[in-house]
Amino acid sequence: MIMQSVNWLDLFGQVLQQLPLTLLMIVISLICALMLGFILALIRIKQIKVLSPIVRIYLSFIRSTPLLLQLFLVYFALPQLLLLIHIDINHFSRLFFVILAFTLHTGAYLSEIIRAGYQSVDYHQIEAGLSIGLSYPRILKEIIVPQALRNSIPNLTTQIIELVKDTSLAFTIGIIDMMGQVKLIIGNNYGLGMLEVYIVISIIYWIIALIIQGTFTLIDKRAQKPYRI
Repeated sequence: MIMQSVNWLDLFGQVLQQLPLTLLMIVISLICALMLGFILALIRIKQIKVLSPIVRIYLSFIRSTPLLLQLFLVYFALPQLLLLIHIDINHFSRLFFVILAFTLHTGAYLSEIIRAGYQSVDYHQIEAGLSIGLSYPRILKEIIVPQALRNSIPNLTTQIIELVKDTSLAFTIGIIDMMGQVKLIIGNNYGLGMLEVYIVISIIYWIIALIIQGTFTLIDKRAQKPYRI
């Protein structure tokens, strides 16, 4: 009886009101995570002394602890730690802490994906490029990056979809994103229609994931073209 009385379009509309905020978190976190990932990967690839062991410890911590715990550490513990050196960030927006936590988490995984993609390129191809007089920047552009990107696309796609799903934790510190909106709808209806609301949010996340997967599938097909130097 409940299922028949549900206005599905209205329900989708209510949840999608917070889609822009969810997309904002995804895009900013992804951009920052990619930059962090490149830096961490470079440190690991170049085996920079002092920094490389620190990065390995950081990666180990991120991979060994739940994202929810990391989010709480960033939101609750980081401001207290910074107060010890007289830096006050307690007045910062909750969105800042959410994006920071997602950046630190996703950046760690992306760094390993980037490093693995770089190492998947046969070093003999790099040597061949050097032997015919190509500069390293051009070798990077024409040989390393295209192959590393192609080899990394499946893992990169998976990690971006993981980031999309991770944003559902933002409501735990008071961010009203799509999942936060779902909690509000359920709360306002005293728990009635819970199944329908969860079906709606599941479909929305599924569609977002399908769009990401389809986009990277097209990129992968274009990346299959022969390399031209």
